[in-house]
Amino acid sequence: MSYALSTTLHTTFEDAVERTRKALADQGFGVLTEIDMKATLKAKLDEDMEDYVILGACNPPLAHRAVNADRQIGLLLPCNVAVRADTAAGGDTVIVDAMDPQVMVQVSDKSGLREVADEAAAKLQAAIDSLESADAG
Repeated sequence: MSYALSTTLHTTFEDAVERTRKALADQGFGVLTEIDMKATLKAKLDEDMEDYVILGACNPPLAHRAVNADRQIGLLLPCNVAVRADTAAGGDTVIVDAMDPQVMVQVSDKSGLREVADEAAAKLQAAIDSLESADAG
């Protein structure tokens, strides 16, 4: 099983991050954290890498249901969404990867968690799909 829901966009990195934030918000996700991997690795290790940001997205009603089903599932929250430049493709190509919430069900079989994972996966897939349709338009 793949652990990511993904799409490739043909736009600038900054535009991809902005569009991803909006697509997540449209599906009820707020971005609680943002990790700029490029800046962090440069500052801490003096290593260079492509543009790469991890957005920690959370849908509070779904998160509440998930932790009510399994208190330890909080270890897998929030849903991480990585926006990264595709250096292999060159130019303005950006990959957006969202963690597939179905991974939670592989880790925990607590009652009620599958329904939360299904709903979260549908919302994240809708966000990814909206990025694809906006990119095609």
